[in-house]
Amino acid sequence: MEEHIKSVLPYLNEKQRRIFLASCANTLGWGGVKKVCELTGCDKESVARGKRELETSSPEDKGVRKKGGGRKKIEITYPELPGWIEKIVSDSTYGNPENTLVWTTQSLNKIQDALLSEHHIYVSAVTIARLLRQLDYSLQTNRKMLQVGEPHPDRNEQFEYINALAKLFIFEGQPVISVDTKKKENIGNFKNNGKEYRKSNEPREVLDHDFPLKELGKVSPYGVYVLNDNTAFVNLGTSHDTGEFAVESIARWWENIGKNTFPDAKMLNINCDCGGSNGNRVRLWKCQLQQFANRTGLEIYVSHFPPGTSKWNKIEHRLFCYISKNWAGKPLIDVETVVSLISNTTTKTGLSIVCERDDSVYPLAQKVSDKEFESINIHKISPFYEWNYIIFPC
Repeated sequence: MEEHIKSVLPYLNEKQRRIFLASCANTLGWGGVKKVCELTGCDKESVARGKRELETSSPEDKGVRKKGGGRKKIEITYPELPGWIEKIVSDSTYGNPENTLVWTTQSLNKIQDALLSEHHIYVSAVTIARLLRQLDYSLQTNRKMLQVGEPHPDRNEQFEYINALAKLFIFEGQPVISVDTKKKENIGNFKNNGKEYRKSNEPREVLDHDFPLKELGKVSPYGVYVLNDNTAFVNLGTSHDTGEFAVESIARWWENIGKNTFPDAKMLNINCDCGGSNGNRVRLWKCQLQQFANRTGLEIYVSHFPPGTSKWNKIEHRLFCYISKNWAGKPLIDVETVVSLISNTTTKTGLSIVCERDDSVYPLAQKVSDKEFESINIHKISPFYEWNYIIFPC
């Protein structure tokens, strides 16, 4: 018996040892517990516990500890931890708007140091990596990230300015929005990238070409993402993407949602790219913003991302990527289908979207005279006058 016990024990885990020794004690009969303890040097209470487990446990109870035993995960002890990590990396994230994953330029060690400095807790790099995956961040190669030409020397300072201003607005309860136009989409029974679940060998049949159908046209989804509360508004234009259309989209968000969500708002912070209908050199954009400011009484603070850095615009990886994922594999057969697919886009973090159709006509090549442009009540903010300005109501 002694040789048998000593030859088997090294291969057993904690629970198996208890049950095995209890079984041997039962085999030995009266005084078996004492004999087993003398042979192995184990504690009597361990053998007694093994006997109780023999009587109450079933073969399915394979775990070493009882359910719920052991040290709890750190995010249970600190439920705010995922939010802390998200806040640390959110200032340095970018992503492809067609992909739901976002990338961070922060290393695990830097995040670890920030948690220790700001919240006085130590979190292992493995745990940080796991929580980043749960937040849909991924480790990526440095592919397709170099912009054409030299990066602007002031872009990091502009990022810091945009981030600081947005934080100040949110702290004071003033709205901060990220805006942009998603790429134009053809309307019709065209192939849409992605896959959907269907019965085997019954793929959805679509047209064998991608040439736009003139009678159906295209749509331009202009998005307004609200950083304060993770909500969004999409104005689905059926005309041209112009500066007038961009400001009208913001105005529709304000009239339908913004002024009710922020009844005490006196200012509005707009984050946008340097190009397109809301570009920093587009006269029509600034002229229409002046009219919007006059109607609402809001002071409009505009911050443009430097050229080649649109991937850092929050709307790209907090709104557009999820819209693309939601309609993946589904042909955009008509405008009503697009409105429905956008409106029904949701995320685990609670994103909600309101989408409306806009059939207004926005003509191209609208001219803004020098007199009209000079009448804009604009104040440029140093040191980057080209990218930051305030438009005051007249």
